[in-house]
Amino acid sequence: MTDHKALAQDAATKLAELTGVETHDVALVLGSGWLPAVDALGTASTEINTTDLPGFHAAGVVGHSGKIRSLEVAGRRVLVFLSRTHFYEGKGVAAVVHPIRTAAAAGCRTIVLTNGCGGLKESFAPGQPVLISDHINLTATSPIEGANFVDLTDLYSPRLRGLCKEIDPSLDEGIYVQFPGPHYETPAEIAMVRAMGGHLVGMSTTLEAIAAREAGMEVLGISLVTNLAAGLSGEPLNHEEVLAAGKAAAGRMGELLGQIVPRI
Repeated sequence: MTDHKALAQDAATKLAELTGVETHDVALVLGSGWLPAVDALGTASTEINTTDLPGFHAAGVVGHSGKIRSLEVAGRRVLVFLSRTHFYEGKGVAAVVHPIRTAAAAGCRTIVLTNGCGGLKESFAPGQPVLISDHINLTATSPIEGANFVDLTDLYSPRLRGLCKEIDPSLDEGIYVQFPGPHYETPAEIAMVRAMGGHLVGMSTTLEAIAAREAGMEVLGISLVTNLAAGLSGEPLNHEEVLAAGKAAAGRMGELLGQIVPRI
């Protein structure tokens, strides 16, 4: 059995060697459509391939670059993962959350998880950022092993959401629902999500957030609504739509990230 904590520590040690930075403060995981926004944070002091670190896999999705950046933002060392391993890639839950555990081992006490998702609220529009207030995990699994009963009551930090709303009072909140993927949801499944109280649907984030809480990190989740969920627009869903919405919203996303990271 793999010692996940030891593997994460090995990756953090290698990260410090390659970046020349002993510890980082804040981690940022970019979801589909978010890549154009990260440049607004500033110039990276170091950029490495994810595969340069033990336990990491190459990016498996268009719109994810397979890179990790280290940069300084307002005196804080920020670790940016420009890709993630998705649960649907079949590499196992440990691979999905390995970047989170590596960030914790590297010293990060706060993590910002972003994603591109489908929106269910009638008020949501493509290109709109939404703060995640809670989640529903429909993957039928967890990154936590054994009798380790982790409380998730306030998993998505009320403090950090409050800071975001101070920066942009127009930000809405919603409950994020993760399906296993990689297929999109059916209209009937979207109706189920609506009945369950969900507002956002996607294929990432919840497992990472659970692992972050287990590691003691404060979590901020931000979804970028890239399309209306299945059956709501009358149009078929496609990944190109996700990337296009991200590109169109890059300015607003970058400005939000650029202002919230220094205040964390």
